[in-house]
Amino acid sequence: MVGSLVLVWIFICLLFLFIRIQRPRNFPPGPQPVPIFGNLFQLNIINPLKDFERLAERYGNVYSLYFGGRPAVILTGLKAVKEALVTKAADFSGRPQNVLISDVTEGKGVVFVDYSPAWKEHRRFALTTLRNFGMGKQSMEDRILGETEHLVECLEKSVGGSMDPQTFFHNATSNIIYLVLFGIRYNYGEETLNMYVKRITELAKVANGPWGMIYDTLPILRGLPLPFKRAHANYQLLTNITAGMVDQHKTSRVQGEPENFVGCYLDELDKRGNDGSSFNEGQLARFIVDLHAAGTDTTSNTLLTAFLYLITHPEIQERCQQEIDEVLEGKDHASFEDRQKMAYTQAVIHESQRIASTVPLSVPHCTSKDTELMGYSIPKGTLIIPNLSSVLKEEGQWKFPHEFNPANFLNEQGQFEKPEAFLPFSAGPRTCLGEGLAHMELFLILVTLLRRFQFFWPEDAGEPDFTPVFGVTLTPKPYRMGVRLREAAR
Repeated sequence: MVGSLVLVWIFICLLFLFIRIQRPRNFPPGPQPVPIFGNLFQLNIINPLKDFERLAERYGNVYSLYFGGRPAVILTGLKAVKEALVTKAADFSGRPQNVLISDVTEGKGVVFVDYSPAWKEHRRFALTTLRNFGMGKQSMEDRILGETEHLVECLEKSVGGSMDPQTFFHNATSNIIYLVLFGIRYNYGEETLNMYVKRITELAKVANGPWGMIYDTLPILRGLPLPFKRAHANYQLLTNITAGMVDQHKTSRVQGEPENFVGCYLDELDKRGNDGSSFNEGQLARFIVDLHAAGTDTTSNTLLTAFLYLITHPEIQERCQQEIDEVLEGKDHASFEDRQKMAYTQAVIHESQRIASTVPLSVPHCTSKDTELMGYSIPKGTLIIPNLSSVLKEEGQWKFPHEFNPANFLNEQGQFEKPEAFLPFSAGPRTCLGEGLAHMELFLILVTLLRRFQFFWPEDAGEPDFTPVFGVTLTPKPYRMGVRLREAAR
């Protein structure tokens, strides 16, 4: 028995020694992978961002790794990311298949769908509908400002004490998406809202956490009852719930008079009939899950990051409040147009987005044909990982790349200025659909809350920890924040 085990180990060692994975000709350099596992053992699968930095320093801004036997190219810095996603967008805008997230979504929806006529058709519909429905217009402002009133009511209950902002911001951003999609909102604490947010958060953690990387590296494990099975179960549950909400919405809608995104999609289905297009109710349910997930986690985590830094940098919070008071004097509430007069507050919001690096590795891309990038040959179907985090803190692109400082977005005259390397929503044809909505939410929520309340780090909370938790989105570690009414709001 012992002899058999020794022979097996000798065989495995010989396999690793003599069977070497060969990179394609002129492929980007990288560490030598081992059979079966690729470069899995050279990455911290809990959070590989530091490893990606280290490998870029050694191999350059375009280097390769292997996830199992599958090659991937990691893009570091503005030049490499921009050349791939903007200059050669048609070559690099595919979505990889046979990875956890594509398997979970079954290639449907809009975020994880491969670059295709069906994807273009749905993205065009989404952009047009959101724009017509109020993206950047008064109707969208009303929805966001209405939700901020519920935030204010909740915070007033915490005045004089402290509160946990994690669920607080997740619920608010989730409700805003519900208002856009269905025209409905849920009371905070309601089971439907809590369950939906919880399932989306868990799905995100599994998909880009250690089990997601193991799933993508070792396909042989996919049939086993391991934690990534929860991602499939959660997504199916979310899709089923959403399909039920669509059915319920169909009974109350007035055909031809859509008041929300779902109504617009159903009207589009009525117009198309059985034209053989990719528009159908099954696709709509997955479309909604995509939009809800993308619009909840990213914005809420950016708000969590913003308030973490505002309560630990009271001088920055105070300067924002002075500017807000001056611009909004005599007004009942902020409007999105007020941002044009709030250079410093705008700088703080954008700096929060930069430092949060909410989607650090973007959503994975893949090449749709054989192509080239910065002198290297990249075969069709290669997994592409744009390291957006590296762009958002790149030396030479920012005045203060490694610290929270609003001066990164202010010119010498103190005017707001957005550097080219500000890419939290990615770039090119795959730029986040909800970018406009996110900008409006961040501005209106932050300004409304800072106008009425003062936020502070509780004395009994210990030292703040700015190290984020890695996942599809980076999330600040849980913290509490103190709340006081400002004198101007009494």
